[in-house]
Amino acid sequence: MPFSTGRRALGGIVLAIVLIALGWAAVVVSVAVHAARDEATGADAIAVLGAAQYNGRPSPVFRARLDHAAACTAGLAPIVLVTGGVGARDTLNEANVGRDYLLRLGLAGDVVVPLAGGDDTYTSIDQIRHWFEGKDSRRVLLVSDGFHMLRLQIIARRLGLVPYTSPATGSPIHASLRRNTGYLFAEGSKSRYLAVPALDNGVDDAARE
Repeated sequence: MPFSTGRRALGGIVLAIVLIALGWAAVVVSVAVHAARDEATGADAIAVLGAAQYNGRPSPVFRARLDHAAACTAGLAPIVLVTGGVGARDTLNEANVGRDYLLRLGLAGDVVVPLAGGDDTYTSIDQIRHWFEGKDSRRVLLVSDGFHMLRLQIIARRLGLVPYTSPATGSPIHASLRRNTGYLFAEGSKSRYLAVPALDNGVDDAARE
């Protein structure tokens, strides 16, 4: 290979790496912006994205999301949807554990609807979509950790919902600069969901915390 050809090839590789890095950085910035934005507004339902449960008790991450959703019910939405499936080596599904926790907080039984079986973001949002089938309005307020907000909004829009997001600021992930930064950076590596309709094929990084 001539020297000039080798230099051009090397230059192309370097340029590709730079462009990939810039694209990743742009996604991380966008994730961070959405993580800091609270769009709490009137909706047809509030939807809580599931997280781990320990023998019938929501994990601290899940509990923070549920507490936030409960606080949002005042004047914002008449229904709370709780998603989440059965984690590895678990026997209880997160949706039902989340429902029971909200009932203990004082929410009425007909206000809280568990949507069991969502093992990742896409299937959870798809279950929310199914709940909205036949309804004229599809306004949903999505509650999760801040780093999750951008991806939730993108998936929900692609599934025909009208999403608003409200991050659970009481989450231990939000409270830890190191952990929160790690999740923001991890979301950057999932930039495929910005362009590819086949979204989110695996378990979320924080889904079992």
